[in-house]
Amino acid sequence: MVIKEITASETIDIRHSVLRPGRPVETCYFKGDNHPDTFHLGAFIDGKLVSVASFYREKSPLLKQSRQYRLRGMATLPSYRNRRAATALIERGFEILRNQNISAIWCNARMAAKNLYLKAGFEILTEEFIIEGIGPHVVMAVQI
Repeated sequence: MVIKEITASETIDIRHSVLRPGRPVETCYFKGDNHPDTFHLGAFIDGKLVSVASFYREKSPLLKQSRQYRLRGMATLPSYRNRRAATALIERGFEILRNQNISAIWCNARMAAKNLYLKAGFEILTEEFIIEGIGPHVVMAVQI
């Protein structure tokens, strides 16, 4: 597996098929995707992009740290799950952000992915809530 930086446009197909199936592809373009502080990572297996994650300089009002990033758009193709691609993306994101002196990362985690984030050190900050048209989530965060 190879982890490398990718462009925002390279995340769209996986975001669409995994996170927004049946919805317009426009819902897969996120505010801040092309901001200079944003970066996107991809996991490649045998040269194929199989998992994506995006990191945005965005603060959560639930956290006190002044230097925060948000993890968003984490998605892995179903046939490549349980091969540690998402974990590798999170670990590489942590490494990049530690080098920028970022102290916390947060996300709106789908309930289906909650255990992935718990294993990576994230803690649950909120009760479960529904994002309309997408499903149940919790806010999670980790100090790095």
